Amino acid sequence: MRSIRHDDRRTAFRVADRGASGATLVFVHGSGGTHEVWTSQLSRLASEYRVVALDLSGHGESDDVPTTDGSTARDRYVEDVLAVTEDVGGDVLIGNSLGGAIVLSVLLEGDPGVDAAVLAGSGAKLAVLAELREWLAEDFERAIDFLHGEDRLFHDPDPRLETLSREAMRAVGRRVTERDFLASHTFDERGRIDEIATPTLALTGEHDQLTPPSYHEYLATELPDGTWTTLPDAAHLAMLEVPDRFNAALREFLDER
Repeated sequence: MRSIRHDDRRTAFRVADRGASGATLVFVHGSGGTHEVWTSQLSRLASEYRVVALDLSGHGESDDVPTTDGSTARDRYVEDVLAVTEDVGGDVLIGNSLGGAIVLSVLLEGDPGVDAAVLAGSGAKLAVLAELREWLAEDFERAIDFLHGEDRLFHDPDPRLETLSREAMRAVGRRVTERDFLASHTFDERGRIDEIATPTLALTGEHDQLTPPSYHEYLATELPDGTWTTLPDAAHLAMLEVPDRFNAALREFLDER
């Protein structure tokens, strides 16, 4: 892992580069995750692109930020992405779920100098069920069970993949995962996304109940240069569940730029 110091903290990130001549892709994970959700992109795309995946503050190997406020945490995550993008010379921002909200915030709040963006399992508004917020505060295992229910994080995963996903969320921990979902819950940029000129792909799993396909159709309709693609046999974490289809959709979008 590499890291960069910024804003009084250290943000860690992994770079996969096999001498590829393509664009530099910066991947941003979602709530309760780390850069490891992009393992199939780091391993399978590095011969074509320079692939970068970061740990947001308080996740994986990155320093934490002392806040439990969702909006403040989201601001810190935006700083993380901007710092890494500038450091590696990122060309394309790719975010899943909360990571997609961070990417949208970066595009709205600054000029990262990127050529394109991909929002996977995300939306312009990411309200979180009251019950899930309650479980995240008081019964973390119940929250984990809920998120791993049918057609939420996964549609029909290999049991080992689900086990690894549960273990990864436990490793991030209740406090940070709750903070992530609060950051999602307070996110609503429906009134501003028409300001984003960056070509953007909204990429959705067909069965995703957390951020359903309608969220992505809305993004593609409201973004000035937006398009959307649906991946069959997948839910919220399509990059893990159907990585070859996810990567193929990503390649097709980038080839058109």
